[in-house]
Amino acid sequence: MREIIKRLTQKPKALFLVDSLGAFVSASLLFVILRKFNEYIGMPPIALIYLSIIAVTFSLYSIICFFLFTDNWKPFLSIISFANVLYCCLTMGLVIYYYQSLTVLGIAYFIAEIIIITGLVFVEQRTLRIR
Repeated sequence: MREIIKRLTQKPKALFLVDSLGAFVSASLLFVILRKFNEYIGMPPIALIYLSIIAVTFSLYSIICFFLFTDNWKPFLSIISFANVLYCCLTMGLVIYYYQSLTVLGIAYFIAEIIIITGLVFVEQRTLRIR
């Protein structure tokens, strides 16, 4: 794990690719899988749609940054890192708000997503401090 973090901090532009792919996977899971099997998750479909729209937006932003920015990447990485924190706060707020209707699987999914995104934010912030 340390080796992966070390490589990502050495190639900060790759963080945009990782962020984009992760957001795309998250959007796909939210919009397709979790909505289809909503009875096993418990989050209202409209919340899943909004979360997936946000994730698609993050994915597009990050892939554009990956392809367009080479030298001046720091402000753009700061933006997506902060956006990821806000997304985690929103997700946690939804988990708290809809706690009574969420299943154990639903809670586990959203907590896992928050943990993964928080790990990515940690690497992004570390990269911003090092570079």
